[in-house]
Amino acid sequence: MRAWCVDRPGPISSGPMRWQEDRPVPEPAEGEVLVRVSACGVCRTDLHLAEGDLPPRGACVVPGHQVVGVVEALGPGSRTLRAGQRVGVAWLGGTCGRCRFCATGRENLCVEPTFTGWDRDGGYAEYVSAREDYVYPLPEGFDDEAVAPLLCAGIIGFRALRRSELPPGGRLGIYGFGASAHITAQVAIGEGAEVHVMTRAPAARELARSLGAASVQGATDRPPVPLDSAILFAPAGDLVLPALEALDRGGTLAVAGIHLSAIPPLDYQRHLFEERTLRSVTANTREDGREFLATAARLGIRVTTTAYPLAEADRALADLAGDRVNGAAVLRV
Repeated sequence: MRAWCVDRPGPISSGPMRWQEDRPVPEPAEGEVLVRVSACGVCRTDLHLAEGDLPPRGACVVPGHQVVGVVEALGPGSRTLRAGQRVGVAWLGGTCGRCRFCATGRENLCVEPTFTGWDRDGGYAEYVSAREDYVYPLPEGFDDEAVAPLLCAGIIGFRALRRSELPPGGRLGIYGFGASAHITAQVAIGEGAEVHVMTRAPAARELARSLGAASVQGATDRPPVPLDSAILFAPAGDLVLPALEALDRGGTLAVAGIHLSAIPPLDYQRHLFEERTLRSVTANTREDGREFLATAARLGIRVTTTAYPLAEADRALADLAGDRVNGAAVLRV
Protein backbone atom coordinates (compact mmCIF):
# COMPACT_ATOMS: atom_id res chain seq x y z
CA MET A 1 0.00 0.00 0.00
CA ARG A 2 0.99 3.66 -0.32
CA ALA A 3 1.80 5.52 2.90
CA TRP A 4 3.82 8.29 4.50
CA CYS A 5 6.05 7.74 7.51
CA VAL A 6 8.20 9.92 9.75
CA ASP A 7 11.72 9.03 8.67
CA ARG A 8 14.04 11.65 10.20
CA PRO A 9 12.22 14.08 12.52
CA GLY A 10 13.16 17.69 11.95
CA PRO A 11 11.85 21.00 10.59
CA ILE A 12 9.15 20.33 8.01
CA SER A 13 11.26 22.22 5.45
CA SER A 14 13.98 19.57 5.87
CA GLY A 15 11.79 16.75 4.56
CA PRO A 16 11.26 14.55 7.64
CA MET A 17 8.52 12.51 5.94
CA ARG A 18 9.14 9.60 3.55
CA TRP A 19 6.73 8.41 0.84
CA GLN A 20 6.42 4.62 0.51
CA GLU A 21 4.84 2.91 -2.48
CA ASP A 22 4.98 -0.68 -1.20
CA ARG A 23 4.44 -0.66 2.56
CA PRO A 24 2.74 -3.93 3.63
CA VAL A 25 -1.00 -3.78 4.37
CA PRO A 26 -1.40 -4.35 8.14
CA GLU A 27 -3.01 -7.55 9.37
CA PRO A 28 -5.75 -7.01 11.99
CA ALA A 29 -4.80 -8.77 15.23
CA GLU A 30 -7.10 -10.19 17.93
CA GLY A 31 -9.93 -7.74 18.57
CA GLU A 32 -8.88 -5.43 15.72
CA VAL A 33 -10.33 -4.38 12.39
CA LEU A 34 -8.69 -3.41 9.12
CA VAL A 35 -9.99 -0.11 7.75
CA ARG A 36 -9.65 0.98 4.13
CA VAL A 37 -8.95 4.71 4.45
CA SER A 38 -10.91 7.27 2.43
CA ALA A 39 -9.87 10.47 4.25
CA CYS A 40 -7.55 11.52 7.06
CA GLY A 41 -7.44 14.85 8.83
CA VAL A 42 -4.10 16.65 9.19
CA CYS A 43 -3.53 17.67 12.80
CA ARG A 44 -0.95 19.96 14.38
CA THR A 45 0.05 16.93 16.48
CA ASP A 46 1.16 15.26 13.22
CA LEU A 47 3.35 18.29 12.60
CA HIS A 48 4.82 18.05 16.12
CA LEU A 49 5.58 14.38 15.42
CA ALA A 50 7.23 15.08 12.07
CA GLU A 51 9.34 17.89 13.55
CA GLY A 52 10.37 15.90 16.63
CA ASP A 53 8.51 17.90 19.30
CA LEU A 54 6.85 14.55 19.97
CA PRO A 55 9.57 11.92 19.57
CA PRO A 56 8.30 9.05 17.36
CA ARG A 57 7.68 5.87 19.31
CA GLY A 58 8.54 3.55 16.46
CA ALA A 59 10.71 3.40 13.36
CA CYS A 60 9.09 5.08 10.36
CA VAL A 61 5.69 5.41 12.10
CA VAL A 62 2.75 6.45 9.92
CA PRO A 63 1.08 9.64 11.24
CA GLY A 64 -2.61 10.45 11.17
CA HIS A 65 -5.34 10.01 13.78
CA GLN A 66 -8.45 11.52 12.18
CA VAL A 67 -9.12 8.53 9.97
CA VAL A 68 -12.32 7.88 8.03
CA GLY A 69 -12.91 4.70 6.06
CA VAL A 70 -14.81 1.46 5.82
CA VAL A 71 -14.17 -1.81 7.60
CA GLU A 72 -12.33 -4.04 5.15
CA ALA A 73 -11.75 -7.09 7.37
CA LEU A 74 -12.33 -8.28 10.93
CA GLY A 75 -9.56 -9.73 13.07
CA PRO A 76 -10.12 -12.76 15.31
CA GLY A 77 -12.66 -12.07 18.05
CA SER A 78 -14.03 -8.86 16.48
CA ARG A 79 -17.83 -8.89 16.61
CA THR A 80 -19.17 -5.36 17.12
CA LEU A 81 -18.45 -3.87 13.70
CA ARG A 82 -19.25 -5.30 10.29
CA ALA A 83 -17.47 -5.33 6.95
CA GLY A 84 -18.39 -2.33 4.82
CA GLN A 85 -19.38 -0.15 7.81
CA ARG A 86 -18.16 3.47 7.75
CA VAL A 87 -16.06 4.18 10.82
CA GLY A 88 -13.60 6.62 12.34
CA VAL A 89 -10.24 5.94 14.00
CA ALA A 90 -9.15 8.61 16.47
CA TRP A 91 -6.13 9.61 18.59
CA LEU A 92 -6.85 7.34 21.56
CA GLY A 93 -5.91 3.94 20.22
CA GLY A 94 -6.04 1.87 23.40
CA THR A 95 -5.78 1.90 27.19
CA CYS A 96 -4.80 -0.70 29.76
CA GLY A 97 -8.23 -0.94 31.42
CA ARG A 98 -6.55 -1.83 34.71
CA CYS A 99 -5.00 1.30 36.24
CA ARG A 100 -6.85 3.45 38.77
CA PHE A 101 -7.60 6.06 36.10
CA CYS A 102 -9.21 3.58 33.74
CA ALA A 103 -11.13 2.06 36.67
CA THR A 104 -12.67 5.44 37.52
CA GLY A 105 -13.75 6.56 34.05
CA ARG A 106 -10.62 8.65 33.37
CA GLU A 107 -9.07 6.55 30.63
CA ASN A 108 -7.61 9.70 29.04
CA LEU A 109 -5.11 9.60 31.94
CA CYS A 110 -4.27 5.90 31.53
CA VAL A 111 -0.69 5.09 32.52
CA GLU A 112 -0.19 2.71 29.57
CA PRO A 113 -2.10 4.25 26.64
CA THR A 114 -1.46 3.82 22.93
CA PHE A 115 -2.13 6.53 20.39
CA THR A 116 -2.96 6.27 16.71
CA GLY A 117 -0.26 7.76 14.51
CA TRP A 118 2.27 7.84 17.35
CA ASP A 119 2.52 4.42 19.04
CA ARG A 120 0.81 2.59 16.18
CA ASP A 121 0.55 3.39 12.49
CA GLY A 122 -2.10 5.90 11.53
CA GLY A 123 -4.08 7.10 8.56
CA TYR A 124 -1.58 8.74 6.19
CA ALA A 125 -1.96 5.47 4.30
CA GLU A 126 -4.42 3.43 2.28
CA TYR A 127 -5.13 1.03 5.16
CA VAL A 128 -4.93 1.14 8.95
CA SER A 129 -5.62 -1.44 11.65
CA ALA A 130 -7.25 -0.43 14.93
CA ARG A 131 -8.72 -1.92 18.08
CA GLU A 132 -12.41 -2.49 17.42
CA ASP A 133 -13.46 -1.13 20.82
CA TYR A 134 -11.73 2.22 20.09
CA VAL A 135 -13.30 2.70 16.64
CA TYR A 136 -16.32 4.99 16.23
CA PRO A 137 -19.31 4.28 13.99
CA LEU A 138 -19.85 7.61 12.25
CA PRO A 139 -23.05 9.70 12.12
CA GLU A 140 -24.87 10.41 8.88
CA GLY A 141 -24.99 13.96 7.54
CA PHE A 142 -21.23 14.43 7.11
CA ASP A 143 -19.24 13.36 4.07
CA ASP A 144 -15.87 11.71 4.62
CA GLU A 145 -13.87 14.90 4.19
CA ALA A 146 -16.06 16.84 6.64
CA VAL A 147 -16.25 14.17 9.33
CA ALA A 148 -12.48 13.51 9.49
CA PRO A 149 -11.59 16.64 11.53
CA LEU A 150 -14.32 15.81 14.04
CA LEU A 151 -12.28 12.79 15.18
CA CYS A 152 -9.56 14.84 16.88
CA ALA A 153 -10.01 18.56 16.28
CA GLY A 154 -13.65 18.14 17.24
CA ILE A 155 -13.29 15.68 20.11
CA ILE A 156 -10.37 17.41 21.85
CA GLY A 157 -11.98 20.80 21.38
CA PHE A 158 -15.15 19.44 22.95
CA ARG A 159 -13.21 18.15 25.95
CA ALA A 160 -11.40 21.49 26.23
CA LEU A 161 -14.76 23.27 26.19
CA ARG A 162 -16.00 21.12 29.05
CA ARG A 163 -12.70 21.59 30.93
CA SER A 164 -13.09 25.37 30.61
CA GLU A 165 -16.24 25.13 32.77
CA LEU A 166 -18.10 27.65 30.65
CA PRO A 167 -21.32 28.58 32.48
CA PRO A 168 -24.65 28.53 30.58
CA GLY A 169 -24.85 31.62 28.39
CA GLY A 170 -21.31 32.58 29.39
CA ARG A 171 -18.54 34.45 27.58
CA LEU A 172 -15.90 32.23 25.98
CA GLY A 173 -12.57 33.42 24.62
CA ILE A 174 -10.82 31.36 21.93
CA TYR A 175 -7.11 31.91 21.25
CA GLY A 176 -6.05 30.60 17.85
CA PHE A 177 -8.65 29.71 15.24
CA GLY A 178 -7.68 26.62 13.29
CA ALA A 179 -9.30 23.24 12.83
CA SER A 180 -10.25 22.53 16.44
CA ALA A 181 -11.22 26.08 17.35
CA HIS A 182 -13.63 26.62 14.46
CA ILE A 183 -15.52 23.46 15.42
CA THR A 184 -15.52 24.22 19.16
CA ALA A 185 -16.79 27.75 18.54
CA GLN A 186 -19.83 26.35 16.76
CA VAL A 187 -20.60 23.99 19.64
CA ALA A 188 -20.32 26.83 22.17
CA ILE A 189 -22.49 29.17 20.10
CA GLY A 190 -25.00 26.39 19.49
CA GLU A 191 -25.25 25.90 23.25
CA GLY A 192 -25.90 29.60 23.86
CA ALA A 193 -22.45 31.03 24.58
CA GLU A 194 -21.04 34.41 23.53
CA VAL A 195 -17.75 33.69 21.75
CA HIS A 196 -14.80 36.09 21.36
CA VAL A 197 -11.92 35.07 19.08
CA MET A 198 -8.28 36.17 19.27
CA THR A 199 -6.18 35.06 16.29
CA ARG A 200 -3.50 36.47 13.99
CA ALA A 201 -4.48 35.09 10.54
CA PRO A 202 -6.81 37.33 8.48
CA ALA A 203 -8.56 34.32 6.89
CA ALA A 204 -9.17 32.80 10.32
CA ARG A 205 -10.66 36.08 11.55
CA GLU A 206 -13.04 36.15 8.61
CA LEU A 207 -14.04 32.53 9.27
CA ALA A 208 -14.71 33.34 12.93
CA ARG A 209 -16.98 36.24 11.95
CA SER A 210 -18.86 34.05 9.47
CA LEU A 211 -19.53 31.47 12.20
CA GLY A 212 -21.09 34.02 14.54
CA ALA A 213 -18.30 35.18 16.86
CA ALA A 214 -19.37 38.19 18.94
CA SER A 215 -15.96 39.82 18.41
CA VAL A 216 -12.74 39.05 16.56
CA GLN A 217 -9.34 40.63 17.22
CA GLY A 218 -5.59 40.01 17.15
CA ALA A 219 -3.94 37.17 19.01
CA THR A 220 -2.80 39.26 21.98
CA ASP A 221 -5.59 41.84 21.96
CA ARG A 222 -7.91 42.17 24.92
CA PRO A 223 -11.49 41.07 24.24
CA PRO A 224 -14.14 43.78 24.69
CA VAL A 225 -15.62 42.11 27.78
CA PRO A 226 -14.22 40.02 30.68
CA LEU A 227 -14.37 36.30 29.92
CA ASP A 228 -15.95 33.55 32.00
CA SER A 229 -13.80 30.92 30.28
CA ALA A 230 -11.13 30.66 27.62
CA ILE A 231 -9.48 27.97 25.52
CA LEU A 232 -5.95 28.24 24.15
CA PHE A 233 -5.64 26.31 20.88
CA ALA A 234 -2.49 27.97 19.54
CA PRO A 235 0.66 26.12 20.72
CA ALA A 236 2.13 29.41 21.97
CA GLY A 237 2.89 29.58 25.68
CA ASP A 238 3.23 33.36 25.59
CA LEU A 239 -0.52 33.60 24.95
CA VAL A 240 -1.27 32.07 28.36
CA LEU A 241 -0.66 35.40 30.10
CA PRO A 242 -3.01 37.61 28.04
CA ALA A 243 -5.63 34.86 28.14
CA LEU A 244 -5.48 34.71 31.94
CA GLU A 245 -5.62 38.50 32.18
CA ALA A 246 -8.76 38.50 30.02
CA LEU A 247 -10.61 36.23 32.47
CA ASP A 248 -13.12 37.64 34.89
CA ARG A 249 -12.77 36.58 38.53
CA GLY A 250 -13.45 32.86 38.90
CA GLY A 251 -12.68 32.20 35.21
CA THR A 252 -10.90 29.16 33.77
CA LEU A 253 -8.36 28.87 30.95
CA ALA A 254 -8.05 25.41 29.35
CA VAL A 255 -4.98 24.64 27.20
CA ALA A 256 -6.06 22.28 24.44
CA GLY A 257 -2.77 21.30 22.78
CA ILE A 258 -0.57 18.29 23.44
CA HIS A 259 2.49 20.53 22.93
CA LEU A 260 2.99 24.10 24.15
CA SER A 261 6.00 26.37 23.98
CA ALA A 262 7.38 27.75 27.23
CA ILE A 263 5.05 29.88 29.35
CA PRO A 264 6.59 33.19 30.54
CA PRO A 265 6.67 33.81 34.30
CA LEU A 266 3.25 34.36 35.84
CA ASP A 267 2.42 37.24 38.15
CA TYR A 268 0.10 35.89 40.83
CA GLN A 269 -1.89 39.11 41.29
CA ARG A 270 -2.37 39.80 37.57
CA HIS A 271 -2.90 36.27 36.26
CA LEU A 272 -4.22 33.92 38.95
CA PHE A 273 -5.65 35.87 41.87
CA GLU A 274 -9.45 36.04 42.34
CA GLU A 275 -9.68 32.30 41.75
CA ARG A 276 -8.68 32.21 38.11
CA THR A 277 -7.73 28.69 37.04
CA LEU A 278 -5.21 27.37 34.48
CA ARG A 279 -5.69 23.74 33.45
CA SER A 280 -4.46 21.37 30.76
CA VAL A 281 -6.34 18.93 28.56
CA THR A 282 -4.94 15.43 28.14
CA ALA A 283 -6.32 13.27 25.33
CA ASN A 284 -9.97 12.24 25.66
CA THR A 285 -12.17 9.38 26.76
CA ARG A 286 -14.25 7.32 24.35
CA GLU A 287 -17.33 8.76 26.04
CA ASP A 288 -16.10 12.25 25.07
CA GLY A 289 -15.95 11.05 21.48
CA ARG A 290 -19.40 9.50 21.48
CA GLU A 291 -20.97 12.55 23.15
CA PHE A 292 -19.26 14.97 20.80
CA LEU A 293 -20.19 13.10 17.59
CA ALA A 294 -23.82 13.05 18.72
CA THR A 295 -23.64 16.77 19.57
CA ALA A 296 -22.06 17.63 16.21
CA ALA A 297 -24.84 15.80 14.37
CA ARG A 298 -27.54 17.46 16.49
CA LEU A 299 -26.15 20.97 16.03
CA GLY A 300 -25.32 20.52 12.35
CA ILE A 301 -21.69 21.57 12.77
CA ARG A 302 -20.22 23.00 9.56
CA VAL A 303 -16.62 21.95 8.98
CA THR A 304 -14.39 24.14 6.77
CA THR A 305 -11.77 22.00 5.06
CA THR A 306 -8.84 22.33 2.68
CA ALA A 307 -8.27 19.08 0.78
CA TYR A 308 -4.98 17.56 -0.38
CA PRO A 309 -4.27 14.27 -2.16
CA LEU A 310 -2.51 11.65 -0.01
CA ALA A 311 0.67 12.05 -2.05
CA GLU A 312 0.89 15.71 -0.92
CA ALA A 313 0.71 15.16 2.85
CA ASP A 314 4.11 16.81 3.23
CA ARG A 315 2.77 19.96 1.56
CA ALA A 316 -0.29 19.90 3.82
CA LEU A 317 1.97 19.82 6.89
CA ALA A 318 4.12 22.64 5.49
CA ASP A 319 1.00 24.73 4.87
CA LEU A 320 -0.18 24.02 8.41
CA ALA A 321 3.19 25.12 9.79
CA GLY A 322 2.96 28.31 7.75
CA ASP A 323 -0.61 29.16 8.80
CA ARG A 324 -1.79 28.72 5.22
CA VAL A 325 -4.68 26.36 6.04
CA ASN A 326 -8.13 27.81 6.57
CA GLY A 327 -10.18 25.51 8.78
CA ALA A 328 -8.94 21.91 8.70
CA ALA A 329 -6.59 20.22 6.24
CA VAL A 330 -7.76 16.79 5.08
CA LEU A 331 -6.01 14.15 2.97
CA ARG A 332 -8.10 12.43 0.32
CA VAL A 333 -6.93 8.85 0.10
